[in-house]
Amino acid sequence: CMPPSLCWPLSNAVHSKTGGIILFVLRFLASLNDDKDLWFSMSARRWMYNLEEIRRKEIHGDVVSHMTERMKSLSKNMQMGLKFAACLGPNFSTMVLEKIQKDLEFEGSILNSCVDLGFLQKESSDQYVWAHDQIQQAAYDLIPLAKRESFHLLVGTRLFISTSPSELENMLFFIVDNMNRGSKLIDDQDQLYEISQLNLEAGEKALSSSAFHSAAKYLMTGLSLLRPESWELKYNLTIRLYDAASEALFVTGDFSRLAVLIEEPLMNARSFEDKLNILNNLVRALAASAKIEEGMTNCFSILCQLGEEIPNESTPEIYAEEVSHVKQLLEGKSQQDLLFLPMMSETRKLAAMQFMNHALTMTFIAKPLLNPIIVLRMVKMSIEHGICNISAFGFACYGAWLVSEPSCDVEGGHRMGRVAIEMMKQLGAAEMTPRLYATVYGFINIWKEPWQAGLGKHLEAYESGAATGDMEYATTNLYQYSNTALYGCGENLETMAQNIQSYARRAFQCNQRSNWMTFVTLHQLTLDLMGIEENAFAPYSNATTEDSYFARCVEDNALSMCRLICGKKKFVAFFTGDLDAAAKMYEQSQKFPFGSTGRLVHILVSIFIDGLIGFFLARKHREDEKKWANLGLYAIQSFRTWVPGSIWNFSNKLHLLEAEFYFLSEEDGRARACYQASIKAAREHRFIHEEGLAEEKLATYLLHKSQHDDALRHFINAKRCYDSWGACTLGRRVEKAIAILLPLCSGRG
Repeated sequence: CMPPSLCWPLSNAVHSKTGGIILFVLRFLASLNDDKDLWFSMSARRWMYNLEEIRRKEIHGDVVSHMTERMKSLSKNMQMGLKFAACLGPNFSTMVLEKIQKDLEFEGSILNSCVDLGFLQKESSDQYVWAHDQIQQAAYDLIPLAKRESFHLLVGTRLFISTSPSELENMLFFIVDNMNRGSKLIDDQDQLYEISQLNLEAGEKALSSSAFHSAAKYLMTGLSLLRPESWELKYNLTIRLYDAASEALFVTGDFSRLAVLIEEPLMNARSFEDKLNILNNLVRALAASAKIEEGMTNCFSILCQLGEEIPNESTPEIYAEEVSHVKQLLEGKSQQDLLFLPMMSETRKLAAMQFMNHALTMTFIAKPLLNPIIVLRMVKMSIEHGICNISAFGFACYGAWLVSEPSCDVEGGHRMGRVAIEMMKQLGAAEMTPRLYATVYGFINIWKEPWQAGLGKHLEAYESGAATGDMEYATTNLYQYSNTALYGCGENLETMAQNIQSYARRAFQCNQRSNWMTFVTLHQLTLDLMGIEENAFAPYSNATTEDSYFARCVEDNALSMCRLICGKKKFVAFFTGDLDAAAKMYEQSQKFPFGSTGRLVHILVSIFIDGLIGFFLARKHREDEKKWANLGLYAIQSFRTWVPGSIWNFSNKLHLLEAEFYFLSEEDGRARACYQASIKAAREHRFIHEEGLAEEKLATYLLHKSQHDDALRHFINAKRCYDSWGACTLGRRVEKAIAILLPLCSGRG
C-alpha cells in the first residue's frame, strides 16, 4: 500500500486520463502495468510508477466521448468558460482567460474545476493545456456553428481592448487568431486596416521566431483585408505587408503564390527603392526553382539600375582589369585594416551588394567565367564604400578565388577566409553563417585542413540557415556535407544513402530545386556503388532518369549540374572497373568549363581519378600513350602543388598517381614503394575507400608481375575496405578476381 503523499501525483494523473470512471480507471491501470510504467518493487516493498510517461499517455477514445457528453450537462456559466477557453488554442494562461471575462460570465474557479473534471491539465501555476485535442474540440462545439465567427470576433475584441501596449507582444497571437476568424463580419474599413496592422505585427513576430508558415498565414490574411485604395491611404502598411509576405512565401517555397503576389507592388510602389525587397525575393525564388537564366537577367537588370553594370560575358581583358583594380585596393591593407573599414551607408550600394550576393550563386551554376567578376566587384565596393554584412561573404568568395587556378594562393585564400569569419562575428551577421561556412569550409579550408574536420561545420550551417530562413544555403551546406563525405571521406554508403534521401526530401519540400537535384544525383551514386538497381529520380518523377535529366541540363546550359553528373558517372564507372566508360565521361566533362572561384572536394577527387584513368589507358592504348600519360602527369603536377598545403588530404592520392606512373614506366621498386605509401597514408588519414583502391591497384600490379600470392592478399584487403565502405558492387567485383586467382596461388592442391 502506498502512503497518500506518494499516491497523490499518480491519482491526479489517472483521474485526468479517465475522468474518474471506475471502468476506465481499472483499464488504464492495467495498461500501465503492461507497459511497465506501474510496477511492484520487491526491494522497496511498494508500488512504483513513471509519472512523466503516464502523463504522456493518450486518453482513450471512450473517455473522450464520456467527457464530451459530460460537458453538455454543465451549468451555463461553466459552458461559457469552456467556450472562451476553446477559442484560445491548445494552451493558454489564466491571465488570457481573465481578460475575456465580462460581468462574471463564468466563475473564477472554472480552471480548477476543469482540471478536476479532466478537461484541462495544469502545466504550471499559470499555464493550462487541454487534456486532449478532441476535448478542446468538444468544448468548441458548444458554440453554435452560425455564431462562431461572431464569438471569435467578441473574444478578439475583448482581448484587444483589455490589453495594454506593454502586454500586446504576449497577447498578439491570441488577439489576431480570433479577430481573423471574425473579420468577415466587419464592414468598417478603418477597423479592417487595424486588423491588417495586427496581422503585420504577428507575421513579423512569427518570421523572427522562424515560424515561417504561420508568418505567411498572418501576412496573407493582412493583405486580404486591404482595399485597392490602401496604396494611397495606407501606403506604409501596404508595402510592409507585401515585403514581409514575399519573404515568408519565399522561405516556405510557395513560389507560385509569390509570383502572383509581386505583381501589385511592382506596379504600385512609389519608388524603385520600395520595390527592392520584392525584387530581392523574386530573384531568390527564380534561382531556387532553377530558372537560372531568367534569374540572372532580372538580377543584372536591377544591378544596372542601381549603377552597377555587369557585363553579359567575361573577356580576358575585363577579367585582368577587375583583378588588377582589386589587388591595388588591397595592397598594403592588413587584416585589421579590412575589419575596421567604415560601415556602408548608401542605400543603393547596400542593395547592389544584396543582388550581387544572389548573382554569385547563379553565375557559379550557369556562367562560371562571369562568377569571379561578381566576387571582385563585391570586394571593390566594400573597400570603396564601406562594409556591410554581405561584405563578409564577398571576402570569403575572394578567398575561394585566391586558392583556385590561376592564383593557387592557398595561404592568401586561407587568410581571407579567416578575415571573412572574423568580420561576420564583428558585425553580428549571424544570418550570413550558412553562406560563409559553405564558402570557407567548402572551398577554402579543404586545401589545408582534414576534409573530415569541415563536415560538422556544414551541418551546423544547415541548422543556422533553417532557423533564419536561408534555405538556399542551408541546403547548399547539406549538399557540401554529402559531397565531401561521399567523394572525399569515404563515409559509409548505406548511412549516406539514408541521409541524402532525407536531405533531398527537405530540399524538395522547400522548393529548392537546384539543390534538390544535386541530392538526387548523389543518392543515385550511393545506390550504384551499393549495387541497388533503383532510379533515385523516380520518387519525384517516374519519367525522369539520370540520363534524361542530364540531357535537360545540357539544353538549359546548367553547367554546374552537367559537371556534377559527368563526375558522378565517371566516378562510378572508374570504381566499378569500366575504365573505357570512365574515359568517355572525362572527355564529355571537358565541354562544361569551370570558372575560377572555387573547387569543391569532388572536383579535386575528379582530377585524381582523371590521372588514374590516364595512366591506365596509356598502358592499354600505346598508340595514344602520350595523350593519356599527359593527363596523368597533369594530375601528379597538381597534387605535388597541393600536398604542402595538406599532407592529410592529398598525400595518399599523390603516392598512388606516382605508383601508376612508375607502373607505366616499368620502375618496379618505385612503383611498389608508392603503392605501399598510398595504402599507409589512406589508412592513417581514414580514407577507407581510397585505401581499398590503393590495395586493388597494388594487387593488379602484382598480378601483372605474376606474383599471385601477394596479389591475392591485396585483393582480399581491397575487398575488406570496400565492404567497410558499403560498396557491395566493388566487393563483388573483387570477389570474382579472388575466385579466379585462388587456383593460381601456391599451397593449393
